Amino acid sequence: MFSFTHPYLLLLLPAVPAVMYYIVKVRKRPSLAVASAEPFGFARRNKSWVSAFVWSDWFYLAAFTLVLIALTQPRWGTERFVVRAEGIDIVLALDLSQSMSLYDAPPGVNSRSALISGVKDGEIKDRIAVAKEALIKFVEARPNDRFGLIGFAQAAYNFAPPTLDHKLIIAYLDALEPGALRTGSTGIASPIISGVRRLAKSSAPRRVLVLFTDGVNNVKHAATPLEAAELAKAKDVAIYTVGIGSGRGFTVYNDFGGLEVEPVPDGFDEPLLREIAGITGGRYFTASDGEEMTRVMNEINKLEKTSAEQPVVMDYRHFAPNLALLALILTLAGFTLESTVRLRLP
Repeated sequence: MFSFTHPYLLLLLPAVPAVMYYIVKVRKRPSLAVASAEPFGFARRNKSWVSAFVWSDWFYLAAFTLVLIALTQPRWGTERFVVRAEGIDIVLALDLSQSMSLYDAPPGVNSRSALISGVKDGEIKDRIAVAKEALIKFVEARPNDRFGLIGFAQAAYNFAPPTLDHKLIIAYLDALEPGALRTGSTGIASPIISGVRRLAKSSAPRRVLVLFTDGVNNVKHAATPLEAAELAKAKDVAIYTVGIGSGRGFTVYNDFGGLEVEPVPDGFDEPLLREIAGITGGRYFTASDGEEMTRVMNEINKLEKTSAEQPVVMDYRHFAPNLALLALILTLAGFTLESTVRLRLP
């Protein structure tokens, strides 16, 4: 978009004809007294305004016009949108009990050979791998948010407080394995209380805890899971709960040199997870495989939007310096012509 910083100075442009009149009609040129003007009779014929100008005059006039235009500061602007995003704080609490090493059979796949082949080929991944893969994508998709990470089994362990160092969070996620906390029990209250403590002092406009588990709460804590949820509500922390399991869980073990498949029933407490989410204004989800886990994280991603402004900034290219330089060059050229090549008698 072309514009002028001082457009009112364009009112000075009518001064250009006035300068032309001055050069032709008013300005006195150097003169020389002679006895007779007969030898210069050819110079007395009428001339138009245009023919009355010499090259140096045209250069001076052009320089004057360019200076007037430069004073208006012409510019060419391009709109640029700058997004200023204000992120939210999200703590991820991941179940690390031994049951997270189980596999979930895809729909329609029931034969022993197909399940073993899927595990060997990596097409069927254990629950912890499915969860980590979806969580890493979730973290990468939200560059303006701070993430914290908690692992839990019988008790909760804080791997990282909420941070913008997403590479650190992803590195910890990559390293997590079932049984890392050396207990097979599952305590739901502990990670909630730990996450709320991490988020309570946050100044972020929105604070969220996402809890993933495939087990039933079987640990007695000072507070029950529902009491922990009430604490989260009091601290304005929303909890999303994700129950991991499909009803088709199985484990693979080595039996005298050959792999065998053993079905394992699901164990997460859906009513409890629903109630925890409901108390805090969050939502409950279930994920049976990688595709559903990705869908769950995409849904949470849509629900928890980062607030952002989008002010418009104009990037301008200013032409005044170039016009002023060109005016100076024309002035010097006119002076040079007037003092050398065009030096003449009137």
